[in-house]
Amino acid sequence: MADIPEKAILILGDKQYELPVVVGTEGERAIDISKLRDQSGYITYDPSLSNTGVCKSSITFIDGEKGILRYRGIPIEQFVNYPSFVRVAWMLIFGRMPTSAELAQFSELLTRHELLHESARHQFQQIPVDAPPMAILSASLNNLSYYHQQFLAFEDTESFVEAAARLISKVRTIAAFAYRRSQGLPFNYPDPKLRYCENLLHMMFSLPHQQYICTPEVVDALNLVLVLHADHEQNCSTFTVRVVGSSKANLFASCSAGVSALWGPLHGGANVKVIEMLEEIHKGGMTPEECIAESKRKESKFRLFGFGHRVYKNFDPRSRIIRDACDRVFATLKHGDPLLDIARKLEELALKDQYFIDRNLYPNVDFYSGLLLRSMGIPTNMFTVIFSIGRLPGWIAHWKEQHDDPTSRILRPRQVYVGLPENRIEAALAQAEELRKVEQSPT
Repeated sequence: MADIPEKAILILGDKQYELPVVVGTEGERAIDISKLRDQSGYITYDPSLSNTGVCKSSITFIDGEKGILRYRGIPIEQFVNYPSFVRVAWMLIFGRMPTSAELAQFSELLTRHELLHESARHQFQQIPVDAPPMAILSASLNNLSYYHQQFLAFEDTESFVEAAARLISKVRTIAAFAYRRSQGLPFNYPDPKLRYCENLLHMMFSLPHQQYICTPEVVDALNLVLVLHADHEQNCSTFTVRVVGSSKANLFASCSAGVSALWGPLHGGANVKVIEMLEEIHKGGMTPEECIAESKRKESKFRLFGFGHRVYKNFDPRSRIIRDACDRVFATLKHGDPLLDIARKLEELALKDQYFIDRNLYPNVDFYSGLLLRSMGIPTNMFTVIFSIGRLPGWIAHWKEQHDDPTSRILRPRQVYVGLPENRIEAALAQAEELRKVEQSPT
């Protein structure tokens, strides 16, 4: 990295400004423009912040060109054989792998705090049966502030751990209750003898006369889905958590805002779109070959979901992992899924098609994650809720990282104003006065 300059020179008219260059541990380069407005009166213009670094973070590293994803320096592939979501959650939040004692202590906290306050549980009875589960999840996470007001402001580590444990534990219970409400079924209390993912599936699917028993393959697969979604750098929902948290909003409110951001179809709903697409292909009689051809026609209304990624210009490393998990889970089932066969054929055709190769349109994590959740009996309206459970440790980690940074300030971007100019203000005021007179005159 010796060839990286220590500063950049910006020339504006007859003046020039020296801007420091910030270099990350993997060689990422950024021009520090934090003093630019004070020095020159200029700001930068970057719609959607695609080329703007908003923070320094040590949580997750992504190299989109090389298809790399690492949590706290550990490649995502290393978690395949040890898909313990609770262990990964602790690591993301606290920056290192937990010891056996630390993991046991955190797991005990999750068990201790898995119940909702009875008043909160009764509130579910007032929710419409057809209420969107993501609306329930966002509101319920924020409602935790009612019952745990001691965590609305804190500075000590112990209180933070307690608040984080409550969120990670109770989000399962809230998610399961939201599902049961939509089905008109009685709520299942969490079972303290079950591990994290088993408990979620129990609360969702057990019946009064029949305990839901899941296979090890399904438990591992659900763990893996949560692990693969646990963090993904400065995505829309994570940035939302940071924006809200920068005002010193509490952890519950900040993560509730993250859920609302994830609810948007351009963010968390991609795997739902994939399932809907596969179902339409299956029902409509189109062949995978016809779908590939249609997706390349500019005038076609058909859209091929699950291919390409805004960050990854190579394979999404999570997609290969989740595809292999699909193979393991479906091998244990007594029935197949015609949608999986369609998905595999679409992938096979796309990977050999020069159109897709030239545009780096490879399958992403959403292409197979919906099929995996579907194999577990999880309906599409719960897909983004499961995504939220997985992403929660990442949100908490980013909230903590920002909270612990003594240089952190409230996030307040600038804008380029394109409204009414000053020389037209008098005309606008005159027009407003005329409207006021018309409104006040007798009809």
